Amino acid sequence: MGQMVSAGMLGGLAGGLVFGALMAMMGMLPMIASLVGSSSAGVGFGVHLVISALIALGLVVLLGHVFSSYGRGALIGLIYGALWWVLGPLLIMPLMMGMPVFVLDATALWSLMGHLIYGLILGVVVVAVLNRRR
Repeated sequence: MGQMVSAGMLGGLAGGLVFGALMAMMGMLPMIASLVGSSSAGVGFGVHLVISALIALGLVVLLGHVFSSYGRGALIGLIYGALWWVLGPLLIMPLMMGMPVFVLDATALWSLMGHLIYGLILGVVVVAVLNRRR
């Protein structure tokens, strides 16, 4: 179980760092910070990293045994990233902020790209961590 926790946390943080950097370039971090009542990009980055680690941890603790190869890890990560794109910025965040849900605009498409990159990195890092410990 400890291996799964480590792999999930490291994969989530690695993917979250890259996705967070993209979000910073797009000016999206203050919106993430608003989830906790702030407008600071730094706070938004921190919130984003916590979310990134926690959702990765959930995946890997439940399904870590399926991360058997880099190709499989990448595919699972891409699917998980797409799932969280639908759940996060298209559903949960708009509901929390009193905005319309499932709005597909340019920002949403950039967010999809970021979530796919997050998932891809998550999956590959999880396989790498688990392979080192097997």
